[in-house]
Amino acid sequence: MAAPHEPSAEPLLTSILDTLGEQIVSGALEPGHTFTLQDLSNRFGISRTVAREVMRALEQLGLVSSSRRVGIKVLPAEHWAVFDRSVINWRLSCAEQRPAQITSLNELRTAVEPIAASLAATHATPAQSQRLLELAHLLVELSEAGVGNSDEFLDADKEFHTLILHASGNEMFSTLADPIMHVLEGRTRYGIMPDEPSVPAMRIHIDLAQAIIDGNAADSERASRNLLTGIKEFLAI
Repeated sequence: MAAPHEPSAEPLLTSILDTLGEQIVSGALEPGHTFTLQDLSNRFGISRTVAREVMRALEQLGLVSSSRRVGIKVLPAEHWAVFDRSVINWRLSCAEQRPAQITSLNELRTAVEPIAASLAATHATPAQSQRLLELAHLLVELSEAGVGNSDEFLDADKEFHTLILHASGNEMFSTLADPIMHVLEGRTRYGIMPDEPSVPAMRIHIDLAQAIIDGNAADSERASRNLLTGIKEFLAI
């Protein structure tokens, strides 16, 4: 007779990581604070094996270091894996960290996306270019309908800007799509994006898509910079 299937420890591990990650990022567990595997076992009612998995996951994210002499020590922010999805989400969920995290993501986006748009004018496929134009018109329609803070708007906005990074043909820009898109998610999740975003600013999406279709690299980069500037102004980021 086959042994009964044991439930996966993954949900438990994720829950504990979220708890500790949020506490470290928020400062509730301050840099230099130390604890042991036994402390984790006692606090969460878990085995030392699971506690060790938690410790290793936190180490990989740069949130803690471990040694036999000291135990597990909380590390300051300069050690964090700041591009990791979990770290970004923990920072966004922390009211004190949220403004700085959104600012950092927006600055990264401003540095990368206009160049990606310029490259997309050369490298985008016809299908990618056409999809960008479709999404641009959809974003304007949703803005005019006053649903700029909706999931539908967020999905279209993320697809548009992710597609620009992919259409650039630069694999490193493509890899940055996931962390950069967190700035769009954060705007919607925490009510920063208005229900009625500036329609003139949103119309720049159409200018950008058309410049990419036309293969005009200079106009594509210019439209992207104008778009990001316009969004920054009406969001007061």
